[in-house]
Amino acid sequence: MGPSKPATKIEREWMARAADHGCVACAKDGISSPASIHHIVQGNRRMGHLFTLPLCYPHHQGDGRRVPSVHFAKRTFVQRYGSELELLAGLQVEFGIYDKVVT
Repeated sequence: MGPSKPATKIEREWMARAADHGCVACAKDGISSPASIHHIVQGNRRMGHLFTLPLCYPHHQGDGRRVPSVHFAKRTFVQRYGSELELLAGLQVEFGIYDKVVT
């Protein structure tokens, strides 16, 4: 992955709002925890700053032993919480960007 472009104002606002939300995986487990931003990657390329999720350290970069980590236990993470794009769509609906998630 090469360096990404600097975030635009809208992208910075999205990432700040997402981080303020807290970890989406912890929320599915019924708990609240602080989060940092995880960029969704497809084909070894970041999809862009609007394709980001708020994840706590264990769900983001943890070793996957305590909770599934998107970087080190991705298959288990997806089985438990859904795909990164599904989580992103759910967050967009929660924020009122879209009316509903289509399945």
